[in-house]
Amino acid sequence: MSLDLGQLVLALLEGLTSGSIIALTALGLSLVFGVMRIVNVAHGEFYMIGAVTAWYVSTATGSFPAALLVAPLVAGGVALAAERLVLRPLEYKPEATIVATIGMLYIIQQAVLSIYGPEARAVVAPVAFTIEFPWFGYSGYKLVVAGLAALLLLATWLLITKTTLGLYMRATQQDREIAQTFGVPVHRIYAASFALGAVLAAGAGVLIVPVQQAHYLMGLDALLLSFMVVIVGGLGSLKGTVVAAFLIGLIDGLVSVLFSPPLARIVASLLVALVLVFRTRGLFGEQTA
Repeated sequence: MSLDLGQLVLALLEGLTSGSIIALTALGLSLVFGVMRIVNVAHGEFYMIGAVTAWYVSTATGSFPAALLVAPLVAGGVALAAERLVLRPLEYKPEATIVATIGMLYIIQQAVLSIYGPEARAVVAPVAFTIEFPWFGYSGYKLVVAGLAALLLLATWLLITKTTLGLYMRATQQDREIAQTFGVPVHRIYAASFALGAVLAAGAGVLIVPVQQAHYLMGLDALLLSFMVVIVGGLGSLKGTVVAAFLIGLIDGLVSVLFSPPLARIVASLLVALVLVFRTRGLFGEQTA
């Protein structure tokens, strides 16, 4: 009985950590879709940029906080350049932007492969302590990850709900033409939204890199999980994204610990399929007449 309870506690802790990182990554994808109405297939690469940049900065300076500050700024800068040079000339047309972001995915991936190399590299955690439970010792840094991710999610919610920028984002999401009529600088809002999505993904990449090594292909898994989350939660629904992220994170933790990680992904995929069959717009997506 104690072993079973220990496995359950371990699964819940792993699910909490996984869910917080997935929520942070998927929130950026959902935000971009909600405001700009485009699907950013290159979103996972900003997660990867965050992790790789964190390795460079922490190796050069020995400071993980510096990496946590610099890496999201680098990803945000790349996103701003991509929005200005690629997405804006395409006028944010859904079909064209999907093809364009697929191209961005391969360009970023190959650029990082050329500069960083194919090796997976570790970053030393900024804090190293163990929390002792009756059944096992658990990495304290993983709980720090969950706490920092929660703070970033809270900061994003405050930005969207309590600031002028957030008001403009919500107005643009509701109706671009009317927002533009009332003087909202739509192109700037699109650029800010795309950059913020990249910053959130990169922040998640920085937080997780001491747990999972930085690798040039790590963005693909993050992209897949993000798509799962936004489908379950509802495209463009920020509340649904967070709820679905922790739901999938808990499923991943429970099934991975009690059975196996591959089975966890199968169960998550079945959940997505069920949502698509019975509620096509997700758990919190708005239903149209």
